[in-house]
Amino acid sequence: MPNNDLKQLLNEYEIKHNRAISEAQNRKKEVYEKNPRLQEIEDELNNLSFRTAREVLKTSNTSLLEELRIKKDNLLAERKEILSNLKIAPSYFEPHFECDKCKDTGYITNNYNTVMCNCLKQKLFDLKYNTYNTYDIRNHSFNNFSTALYSDKVDKEKYHFNISPKDNMENIKKIAQKFINNFDNPDEKNLLFTGNTGLGKTFLSQCIANELLKRNKTVLYQTAPIMINSIIDYRMGKKTSFDLLNNILNVDLLVIDDLGTEGMNSMKFSELFSVLNSRLLNQKDHITKTIISTNLSLNNLAEMYGERIISRLIGSYNICVFFGDDIRRKKAIQEKQGAN
Repeated sequence: MPNNDLKQLLNEYEIKHNRAISEAQNRKKEVYEKNPRLQEIEDELNNLSFRTAREVLKTSNTSLLEELRIKKDNLLAERKEILSNLKIAPSYFEPHFECDKCKDTGYITNNYNTVMCNCLKQKLFDLKYNTYNTYDIRNHSFNNFSTALYSDKVDKEKYHFNISPKDNMENIKKIAQKFINNFDNPDEKNLLFTGNTGLGKTFLSQCIANELLKRNKTVLYQTAPIMINSIIDYRMGKKTSFDLLNNILNVDLLVIDDLGTEGMNSMKFSELFSVLNSRLLNQKDHITKTIISTNLSLNNLAEMYGERIISRLIGSYNICVFFGDDIRRKKAIQEKQGAN
């Protein structure tokens, strides 16, 4: 990632961090001005803390320390009662950061080890990758995912399944929600969405990604052609993209859309296999999951990619077959009729 992108984001983080602190201070000031006893209690508590620390260092007078402790408890109880009467939670005075993990700094320090927070990683991914693919996952959610446009009629001759398209989508939706809830379980399988265009594969992938973003997971979206070509360019030194391959291999959720449109050759096959295999091998150290979306059937995938890749898909992915009539077309017709 170019340094200027990171600098710009860190500047934005600094502004957010300082704004959250300033807003908290303003909330506190407003309440304290209307209720001056709260300010007096805070001043007394600060003074008690100083006196207690001083006495601990210079004396072993337990009775005095106990007296200071009782005063502190009484002051805390009085503050709690005042806030309760005002119907104000103590957290009201705390800064409200967008990211509770890093406090809007972009970095987390644990045991003297500082690492980049997932929220900052995701913003970098969005700048470098996701926006390039016009991937607006935050605008899609399960609240907007309806099965109403899918037919509730069973038509085995037409669809080759013993259930209706609507019931099938309800089942797939349950699989997707299970995938989200069990994301950190290494035994939870990845997802392969297969079926014709216009059946909701990409939209459901976006809904899943959006839910995982809310859970502080990093998400990287790539169409299969762009991903594989980018990796090959990276290998050949044509691009100096920051840790491209490392991010593809290690991002929490990788969404590969339009598998089967990349025009396969031996080099592309090798890179695709490496990505799928490496992400499967990650599970011992870092849980990574993958969603693949394709318009090809399993038979077509087997013919195109052969046993090495298809065995990875069958063994490590829940295969969800989308079938039915084009819901995008249905939706467009409904919207047109509504406009008229």
